[in-house]
This record gives sequence, structure tokens and C-alpha cells, in this order.
Amino acid sequence: MALLSELVEACQQRLGVAGFPDFPGAMNGLQVANSGQVTRIGAAVDAGLEPFRQAAARGVDFLIVHHGLFWEPTRPWTGVVHDRLALLVRSNLAVYSAHLPLDAHPEIGNNAVLARRLQLAAAGTFFPFEGRDIGLIAESGVERSELLRRLESLFARVTAIEFGDRCPARVAIVTGGGASAVGALRAAGVDTLITGELKEHIYTVAQEERLNLYACGHYATEVFGVCALAEELSRRFDLPWEFIPSENPL
Repeated sequence: MALLSELVEACQQRLGVAGFPDFPGAMNGLQVANSGQVTRIGAAVDAGLEPFRQAAARGVDFLIVHHGLFWEPTRPWTGVVHDRLALLVRSNLAVYSAHLPLDAHPEIGNNAVLARRLQLAAAGTFFPFEGRDIGLIAESGVERSELLRRLESLFARVTAIEFGDRCPARVAIVTGGGASAVGALRAAGVDTLITGELKEHIYTVAQEERLNLYACGHYATEVFGVCALAEELSRRFDLPWEFIPSENPL
């Protein structure tokens, strides 16, 4: 057993949440408290009624999520909003959310863990958001056919758009939604991007700019960070942890 406050402080310090810019509504940090003690850690990509139900059924009382509860403007606590909060309170389930700080972290972030899983060495960062880079650049040195093979070994669905170098020296990684990062590739000296999802018009951009783009799923590319953080907390506080999966194909 550990104190909720200790786990929250460990997350805040490890991710450097204080002062890290993010989108409106992200609200990085503890979003819902519990009674103050933690016995089991869970990790999920998205906050939502079904992940909460699964976590509660497994005895989780501290759930780490990447996409938290408060993206939308405040609305009445009725319908599904009430059901979510009622379930959390009834199950004594705390929710901790970390968005961009967990994407960009150089060791346990989504980008960094994905690079290691692809056997690519981190070489720098790019794609600033309010002064903080949230994209990663990795050394490649493998042909794009091998890069695609590695991606397909990790992800169930990979959309490959290949108009760039057949053997890219460096690869950019922006997990989740990467459409807005496409315009920053050439300035960063890369022509190859691994991301989660893209927009339709990006295909034409890739043709014209001679880019390699690999879209592997928004959800699927953002599993890594919450698991890495949960695993670290598990070791530090001697608590069990588990991943709460979703069937999200997007």
C-alpha cells in the first residue's frame, strides 16, 4: 500500500509536469482523487466509462491515462458525465492524466519508447509547442522496407505513404495525431515520419514534398508511455500494475 499523494508527486516530478505547456483541457496531474491510499496501479490510454469499469473490476485504485477527462467545456453532471464520476467515487478509483509531458519525455515518453521498440537511437527533438519540442528525431540507417516491417510487427494496422528516401538517415516520431508535424519535417532535416493518424490532404503533401509517412493508429502509438510510467511506479512503490486495454482501432 502507498499514499496517493506520494504517487502523484512521483509522477509530477518524473514527467516535469509543472510549467509544461499543453492544450486547453489537458489538465495534467491528478484529475480525480480517492480515499488517499493506493494498492493497485492501472494504465489506460483514454479516460472513459468502460476503462473505468474495467479498472474497478480489477481492483485498480490509481489509474494513469494519457487522454484525461476535461477536454470539453464544463457541462452538467448528468448522463454519462454523472455515470463516470459516480463509478469513480463508488470504486475509490483515482485518475491521473499526463498528455504532452508523457509524449515528449526523453525516457518514458511515447515517442522515446516507440523509438527503442523500433531499434532506433534518439538523436534530437523537433516540432515545438509553446517553446517545448514534442517530437523526437532518431537515427535510422535502415531501408524503409525494413522500417515498415518493424512497424508492422508492432502495430495491427500501418498505413504507409512512401515518396521519400528509400533509406532515410533519420526518422521523426510524433505519436498520436501527427498531421500538423508534417510541415515541420523538412526544416528538421528529415523526410520520414512515424505517427498515429493523419488527415486526408496529407497524401498530396507527401507526394509533392517527397515524404515517407507511416500512420499506425492514434490509440496504438500512445500505449507506451502510460505503461512505462506505471511500471516505474510499480517498482518504486512495490505495487502491482496492469494495462487496461481498449478495442479502439483509431
